[in-house]
Amino acid sequence: MTQDTTSRQPPTPTAPQSPPAGAGAFAQSPMELLAALERVFPKCDALPQALSQLDDLKQCLDSFRPLNPAQLARLLETWDTEYTYESNRIEGNTLTLQETYLVIAKGMTIKGKKLDEHLEARNHQEAIHYIRELAEKSTALNEYLLNSIHNIVLGGIRPREAGIYRQQDVTIAGARHVPPQTWMVKKLMEDIFLWYGEHKDSLHPVLLAADMHEKIVSVHPWIDGNGRTSRLVMNLILMQHGFPIARIAGDDQARLAYYNALEQAQTQDNPAPFRLLVAAYVRQSLFDFLAMVSGNTSADAQGKGGYFFARMAGGKK
Repeated sequence: MTQDTTSRQPPTPTAPQSPPAGAGAFAQSPMELLAALERVFPKCDALPQALSQLDDLKQCLDSFRPLNPAQLARLLETWDTEYTYESNRIEGNTLTLQETYLVIAKGMTIKGKKLDEHLEARNHQEAIHYIRELAEKSTALNEYLLNSIHNIVLGGIRPREAGIYRQQDVTIAGARHVPPQTWMVKKLMEDIFLWYGEHKDSLHPVLLAADMHEKIVSVHPWIDGNGRTSRLVMNLILMQHGFPIARIAGDDQARLAYYNALEQAQTQDNPAPFRLLVAAYVRQSLFDFLAMVSGNTSADAQGKGGYFFARMAGGKK
């Protein structure tokens, strides 16, 4: 690649921009802001209080909208890469976070890693773009879109089974939950979407997202890709209601907590632990977004964030 050696005039100096109203007291690093958010919005162990807190945090984020396009693009690039890495890690993909970035952003092939692991990273990233497009267009979720998401997830990996309900019975290694028999799958999936239609306008969005995830993954409708697809559906619902993507962590301890919470819903008819787990990840996502966007001091940030800064100062605007 040749470099442009044409001489350039130095840019004309511009007057410094003043920070947004209220931002001065919070001119901290993202890490310091995260600590401050933990103090102002302490963890709630009771679901009603947790949901109320999430609504408050979302109102904080809404007070910055519309977000700066350039800042949002940079944030989402990092966000989506980390989500892809964590979601695939839950399922056993061994790509590191850096390797995941190199595969999806640079098209690189990682020596010693399986082809399927590369495809899982690229497919998941494509699926994120797809659900974000669906959310932006307010497209109604249905079985066709569900299978379209799954088709992207398994594309090139198990092409004959991508987007098609399983044709054989399955078991899940190490789990007490036994997915339903094959002949029941189609009817159960129809029932899930009937339930969704009845509750999508009345149930809190975080509960709707968590319950749809649990219901789909419990049926285990496909031969593979159930977890990733269920989490993508969960995040589609969250984005449709203005929440950021929730990234369920894939390290051993977090994965065990995730599986245990799911199993309580599946075998004990107790959805509360899983709902609380999802709510905790949504809270963390809101924290991360707010820590990034609240530091924007560009011209288009003027007048934004009033509700957030008032809450951080100890009151409501």
